[in-house]
Amino acid sequence: MTDTARARKLADRIQVVVAETLQRRIKDPRLGYVTITDTRVTGDLREATVFYTVYGDEAEREASAAALESAKGVLRSEVGKQTGVRFTPSLTFIADALPDNAKNIDELLDKARVSDAAVRTAAAGATFAGDADPYRVPAAERDDEDE
Repeated sequence: MTDTARARKLADRIQVVVAETLQRRIKDPRLGYVTITDTRVTGDLREATVFYTVYGDEAEREASAAALESAKGVLRSEVGKQTGVRFTPSLTFIADALPDNAKNIDELLDKARVSDAAVRTAAAGATFAGDADPYRVPAAERDDEDE
């Protein structure tokens, strides 16, 4: 039986430890502006997946990925020291797709705004093809039907 609360707490602690260690101890020149966005730990607490983003172009992302892979041992030993768990989880670094998804959503929203504006301008001077309500019966005709 897995304790998800314990896994969440450990994931949060690993996220903080990795971020602080990257900021203070890792001096790799390939490491760019890395932000640790999320960490997930398996139910058995043996594997941790660390999601990160890198500010910069594709070359800086690749260089930062290589730097994180080379610093994996130092980061894992620091996680082991600061968490105090029996088995230190192995770390896997995955580039977070969140910025790409956000950019895609922004582009889709811009397209929707443009199409909404086009519909709004086309509908500005439009009138109904027939009566406003073709099913409306004048009051005089209704009174005649009731009698």
